[in-house]
Amino acid sequence: MARKKVAVILFGKKRIRTGIGARTGLTEQVSVLFEIHKQNMMRRSIVWFKTDLRLHDNETLVRAIEQSDEIIPVYCFDDAHYKITEFGFQKTGSFRAQFLLDSLADLDARLREMRSGLIVLRGNPEEELFKIAKQYGAQKVFAKKEVAYEERQTEEIVEKELWKLHCTLETFSTSTLYHAQDLPFTKKDIPDIFTNFRKRIEKESEIRDIFAKPASIKSPEIPPLQLPTLQDLGLIPMATDERSAIHSKGGETEAYKRLQFYFYETRAISTYKETRNGMIGENYSTKFSAWLAMGCLSPREIYYEVKKYEARYSANASTYWLIFELLWRDYFRFMMKKYNHKFFLEMGIKDKDIVPKGVNEDLLNKWINSETGVDFIDANMLELKLTGFMSNRGRQNVASYLVNDLKLDWRYGAAYFEQQLIDYDPCSNWGNWAYVAGVGNDPRGNRYFNIEKQATDYDLDKSYRNLWLEKV
Repeated sequence: MARKKVAVILFGKKRIRTGIGARTGLTEQVSVLFEIHKQNMMRRSIVWFKTDLRLHDNETLVRAIEQSDEIIPVYCFDDAHYKITEFGFQKTGSFRAQFLLDSLADLDARLREMRSGLIVLRGNPEEELFKIAKQYGAQKVFAKKEVAYEERQTEEIVEKELWKLHCTLETFSTSTLYHAQDLPFTKKDIPDIFTNFRKRIEKESEIRDIFAKPASIKSPEIPPLQLPTLQDLGLIPMATDERSAIHSKGGETEAYKRLQFYFYETRAISTYKETRNGMIGENYSTKFSAWLAMGCLSPREIYYEVKKYEARYSANASTYWLIFELLWRDYFRFMMKKYNHKFFLEMGIKDKDIVPKGVNEDLLNKWINSETGVDFIDANMLELKLTGFMSNRGRQNVASYLVNDLKLDWRYGAAYFEQQLIDYDPCSNWGNWAYVAGVGNDPRGNRYFNIEKQATDYDLDKSYRNLWLEKV
């Protein structure tokens, strides 16, 4: 009997034998083997979107595309973000959650225009990202770099879990106007007074160019978007209040509409410094904060749009003041990086003993429910309760009132803002509250606001108070 001829193919560490008379021919087997090899060599990466829900000026996304053959865009609803905090409030309230859902829907739509899409997960990020990385054979996860305490802890846990798959986590700074690596001082030497920080950074640092939207994105087939409802997240939908200063909808698309409207359709930026302490209407301030907080818009995009506007219409104190406000936002983020968990302690970043204030629940509830009897405070707190927004002037006044007049632990106010604000971000919220409470970066100590004088200065005709406190 003639011996059967056998072909041997060496493929990596595999030795494949195939007979001439076998059911599968040599050419077909080679094709299958090369497909296996291609899959094994495929560089797949996950882009873990968090509060950077945009395609423009997103270094995380750009670097992932550069270093990968395919990317899998992912967002994870972290269960920890939908629990009650130690202060008794929701960590994420209905207003911000709805803005987030809008932003994710928009991000998915923009990704699908580029033949990609967004996979939405829900649970503990370390478990969910591990599972998706294993499913797709991802070698890397690219993500925004965190600086706040809880977010950094989550990041570290995720990194440890991914390493079990030999999958690495690579992070990028995407939230600030000035890049952390370009600061003229080390983290520990960042000035504790904003003015000193601003003067040095304006003189010695430059703002980096923005990253263009990717020309293309290559992904495996991404299933249709599946978003939870507010009810799924344990939240109750809130009715739209027609008195709201702005009816914000999340997403990069809406962020660009607002940018164009504020800069070019109304040219309201030219009077920003004069109007920014207003309290009624859409255009007394930029209203960019919610899109910035969710990462639908980057501060550098705003900066370069200001420069384009100045070249077209001329610069003035108002155009500079918008950049000045972006610097404040940077400052609180860098301060959070410097002091870490201290911003969540009652003593803040001050190395001094303070008498704990505790909380009187009756007084706290009156503050929350607009029952203090101080009309200027009550009007602002009602706006926050019914819309998820409050003006900067209002925020300073209600914070001062809780700390200095009611003499309550400032962290309860910060935690309530965390629940309510559409534009909440941990650095600005906790940094600003600590500032007003005298345990943050204010060199003057406790910043007391004379509420009656403030009401006269900013709501002389009571139009704001009447708007919110009128009997229905």
